[in-house]
Amino acid sequence: MNHLPCSASDAKGPFDEIEPGMRPGEALEESNRCLYCYDAPCIQACPTAIPVPTFIKQIATGHLKGAARTIMLANPAGASCSRVCPTEELCEGACVLNDASKPILIGRLQRYATDWAMKSGQSLLQAGAPNGRKVAVIGAGPAGLSAARELARFGFEVTVYEAKELGGGLNTYGIVSFRLPQEVSLWEVEQVRSLGVELRTGVRVGRDVSVEELLASYDEIVLAAGMSTVPMLGIEGEGLAGVYDAIELIEGTKTGMSEDLAGARVIVIGAGNTAVDAAVTSQRLGASQVRMVYRRTRQEMTAYAFEYEFAKAEGVEFRWLTAPKRIVGDASGRVSGLECVRMELRPAEDGGRPVPVEIPGSSFVMEADAVVKAIGQTRHLPLIEALGLEHDRGVVRVDPVTLRTSNPRIYAAGDVIFGQGQGEAMVVSAAQQGKLAAEAIRRMSEGYGAETA
Repeated sequence: MNHLPCSASDAKGPFDEIEPGMRPGEALEESNRCLYCYDAPCIQACPTAIPVPTFIKQIATGHLKGAARTIMLANPAGASCSRVCPTEELCEGACVLNDASKPILIGRLQRYATDWAMKSGQSLLQAGAPNGRKVAVIGAGPAGLSAARELARFGFEVTVYEAKELGGGLNTYGIVSFRLPQEVSLWEVEQVRSLGVELRTGVRVGRDVSVEELLASYDEIVLAAGMSTVPMLGIEGEGLAGVYDAIELIEGTKTGMSEDLAGARVIVIGAGNTAVDAAVTSQRLGASQVRMVYRRTRQEMTAYAFEYEFAKAEGVEFRWLTAPKRIVGDASGRVSGLECVRMELRPAEDGGRPVPVEIPGSSFVMEADAVVKAIGQTRHLPLIEALGLEHDRGVVRVDPVTLRTSNPRIYAAGDVIFGQGQGEAMVVSAAQQGKLAAEAIRRMSEGYGAETA
């Protein structure tokens, strides 16, 4: 497919935000519905423990700077999370009003306050007095920025190393603009930089700066490098023109060069949240038909329920119990179809998820002009091994409380520690882990200082 440039003139196009922001009157009315519960369940349901009743009360009394500060103090990715958090399953799902009427629209109120902060241009927090210690953070995604922000507040000198040209990680590059505009995550990056954090972009640890240099130059390191690329399917035809990586497809819509899928028949392989985003992105890039294939059923789909409903509303079709076998190409070397087989689920011997098993003789071909791979992402194994860290197939082992790795000077947070039954890959969870790592470093440093006094 050809590449199409994206520009500011496209702001009213298919990637404009789906959900409009609240108007002042709406925010005032909604905030006054809150019961301001003592020991509010919405706080307990939030991984970053945002004091929800407090910021809602601040909105109700017109103290928007205070509301924004309350949110961002608890969650350094609070503006992004107001748009991408599964609030239906977290804070709003825990709201006591669910039994009486409908829950408070906490996510939209959070967005209202943080939108005000973005427009006002004010810094919400301040750096702490220098404590003489230096920390390197690898990765400028939600976990890395959260750790850097907290460390700066504690008085550490912090340098963040980011391989891409912009900070923000997945929020900047990997979540579609109609859910999370790039300017939101970049504002959060600037909130961190305003505290004196140095952000070195376009620098890859292990290539542009060595692990040995970091260990020699800093007292501690926080590894928050996220995930790598979408893995290979291991089937014939992956090298054909028209085969895309879901993350790269989405990134193209945010960095100025999106694919021209006008009139194309697109098949997305996978059923997670990124797969849904890739499918809807394809639809909004003009595809004539978008189908998602998944080797299990709707019940095993890892995408949130509201993501599934959204995709259906956008016209995306689903093919359950269907596994890809071969990507079919034409004489010119372009995708022309996807050969699949039917699957059936059988009970797992260990009692876990049902196991998909191929039905013999069930092969068939679906015509397609493009195939998008959305089957998760690989781990940064070379970096993890260069740091000498213990891991389980790329999932870094950490102490569950301190997030300290097998190297006592290195901590880890975010996607590098998600998996193997350890946490859930959400932006808000990554932000909380960044905070926890920073707090552990602070406590360790205070103990270190006392021992040498």
